[in-house]
Amino acid sequence: MWKTGLVGERSFIYNICMEKQIIVSKLQGFYQTKKRMPSYSELGLLVGLKSKNAVYKLVLRLVDAGYINKDKTGHILPTSLFSEIRKLGIVEAGFPSPADEELNDTMSLDEFLIRNKEATYILTIKGDSMKDAGILEGDMALVEKGTNAKDGDIVIAQIDGDWTIKYYKKQGNKIWLEPANEKFKNLYPEESLTIGAIVKAVIRKY
Repeated sequence: MWKTGLVGERSFIYNICMEKQIIVSKLQGFYQTKKRMPSYSELGLLVGLKSKNAVYKLVLRLVDAGYINKDKTGHILPTSLFSEIRKLGIVEAGFPSPADEELNDTMSLDEFLIRNKEATYILTIKGDSMKDAGILEGDMALVEKGTNAKDGDIVIAQIDGDWTIKYYKKQGNKIWLEPANEKFKNLYPEESLTIGAIVKAVIRKY
């Protein structure tokens, strides 16, 4: 059993399975409040450890147990434990059928929407050139940085120096950007066209 204080600080021996609820609960509370994961010093304060070495060992054990992740620089990253939402069931597009609240299945929005977290960003949409694709002004686009766009992908692209969101269209050697609003015209590059990211999802808060 992990104990904090004078004894626990010196003898860093504990059962991570028995303590996981306390640790994860504190981490989740921090994450929900700060909208980020704690630093190593902040984690030490959360769990009552003063030694940097003890905190470092704790992080390694939490990573090994799958409760948290680390990036290449060692910073603590959240896992699905910090973003799971209870999944109740299916609702039809017409009159909804009752949801079965006894289902215990959960889903992580990160796992559902994000494939490569380090390359994924959120951009706020301005304008209505993509409204017929269901992308409206004020929506948040979840985009993955990359240039390997395929014909029909919705992309964030720089065309002749200006950034925009449009359909990426390609036929043979001909490439252009296509809006999803008949009020707007297709965009054909005169000098350059660079794909910055590919749109993976659109988020709208009601």
